[in-house]
Amino acid sequence: MVWKYYLNVLSLLKGSPRIKWLIVIILLFFITSLLLAKLPKKPLSNYSVYSTAIYARHSELLRLTLAADQQYRLWVPLAEIPINLRNGTILYEDRWFYRHPGFNPLALLRSAWMSYGRGAHQGGSTITMQVARQLYRIDSRNPLGKLRQIAAAVWLELRYSKDEIIEAYLNTAPYGGNIVGVATASLLYFHKPVSQLTLTEALTLAVIPQNPNQRFPNKRSSQPGLPSALQQAKLRLWRNWLAEFPQDKRYAADFALPLTVYSKADKPFLAPHLTGLLLRQYPHEQHIHSSIDSKTQLSIKQSVDNYLQQNRSMGIHNAAVLLLDTHTMQVRALIGSANYWDLGIKGQVDGTLAKRSPGSTLKPFIYALALDQGLLHPHTVLADTPTSFGPYSPENFDSRFLGPITVQDALIRSRNIPVLNTAAKLKQPSLYGFLQQAGINGLKPEKHYGLSLALGGGEVTMQELAQLYAMLSNQGRLRPLLYCIDQEKQAVTEKALLSPASAFITLDMLSYNPRPDSKRPAAPKVAWKTGTSWGFKDAWSIGVAGHYVLAVWVGNFDNQGNTAFIGVKAAGSLFFTLIDSLRNQHLLEGLDGELLPPKPESVAQVNVCAAS
Repeated sequence: MVWKYYLNVLSLLKGSPRIKWLIVIILLFFITSLLLAKLPKKPLSNYSVYSTAIYARHSELLRLTLAADQQYRLWVPLAEIPINLRNGTILYEDRWFYRHPGFNPLALLRSAWMSYGRGAHQGGSTITMQVARQLYRIDSRNPLGKLRQIAAAVWLELRYSKDEIIEAYLNTAPYGGNIVGVATASLLYFHKPVSQLTLTEALTLAVIPQNPNQRFPNKRSSQPGLPSALQQAKLRLWRNWLAEFPQDKRYAADFALPLTVYSKADKPFLAPHLTGLLLRQYPHEQHIHSSIDSKTQLSIKQSVDNYLQQNRSMGIHNAAVLLLDTHTMQVRALIGSANYWDLGIKGQVDGTLAKRSPGSTLKPFIYALALDQGLLHPHTVLADTPTSFGPYSPENFDSRFLGPITVQDALIRSRNIPVLNTAAKLKQPSLYGFLQQAGINGLKPEKHYGLSLALGGGEVTMQELAQLYAMLSNQGRLRPLLYCIDQEKQAVTEKALLSPASAFITLDMLSYNPRPDSKRPAAPKVAWKTGTSWGFKDAWSIGVAGHYVLAVWVGNFDNQGNTAFIGVKAAGSLFFTLIDSLRNQHLLEGLDGELLPPKPESVAQVNVCAAS
């Protein structure tokens, strides 16, 4: 039917052969355009290699890597680029963008006249021509190259929509140095995602690609952050913008204010151990949205730095910290070492992934297993007396024996003899079997450890230990750690290793452990435990506050011992410094909340006759 229509049109033009052939050519061009548009085509984003940007949970940039070609380059969909930035770019670069077929003859003639007639260079390239030059690496500085650029621009217009082309331009345009694309420029110059740019910031970026060498914000001027060339270009665009959008005069006061612009040297490099982990896990992702809370991360890092500075005279130079939300199992802060760049402490080692002796931090799980196996309850009286297990004659940390002691007191006072007696009675599972079920990697055969496993004879990572303590808060269910906010939507496997009653009672017993400073239980409640490894190589403190697990390690990655590495003193004091600081700053919702989950129906407290 369409062809009949065009034949009828041609029949009306029998006396005009030139017009007839012109219409035929136009029809062929039109049909060719339709066919080309429907043929499979390579996405314009596939022509480049990209950086990886890792963000905190509220979109703050943590780290930006170089692409394989040593450029900082990211691609974002057009829908995420503010309309003001799109309109400003088109107004400044190519106001006929939506009307021309890829090139503007008048602009090209004007450019040729100015360049060759008057010796004054003036650009005539459209946005589409600039995209063609970027994608196909065309040298357009000579007439032949310019013709190739025009042909490539027409080809792009035949194959892609205007929105696809402007999207490609905004993602491939140069913004100074090795900074490519608006997404990258926004993160580096304004420290925010491109979707959050203000009108002033958007118009500032819009003028940079026309002369990036002179206008990018690394070149300082009298106005903070802006070189004079950039300031002048921005003002020219602002005048044109008001002519096009007069209703935006209400932003004139904002536009006159000094603009805070960062340089590439200010590029964030936060949570380096976590970002390194995410880069290994997602090597081909451009945008990774981590679960890190940037304010909490910075606060903890500052507290760790202060603590190490205060205790440097005691030989304390390194620490690691992990903060975990037990509701979501997302890591909210991670300090892998005191200083990532300090070779003297092997700072690039991630202390949250290093296998270390946990000291006494596994004792709560021995009592939890014993509760499930019906061997005791919190007020069962145990013996803290000299005891031998064959040739093994253990002692307590203080080399003293307290005699009769309840399970709860034995746990919070970290007595070795009662816990070893209890561990020896465990069956199906033993502590070793429990750790295997929990997925603790790298364990040697059970006979290798014997009962010493209960006192830290094996090795675990801080992340594995945090998972175990989160299980107490999650009614005995073991859940994996998550590092990204979108992982929460994925199906997560859970494994019940303890009963809800056992987890509840163990957490409750730990909440009576007194703070190291006041010698009284914390208020609001904190269920916590310390550990000191053999030879004073590791000092641990780990616990639950609200619906968070906080783990602290103090030690040396080279395993050099130090008598200052005592769990309750070295790690315990830092642990409560962090808890108190985070609570005072109100950085985490729920840190002051209820510690214990709802009491299981199988848990009851009854009075008994002590005499009988």
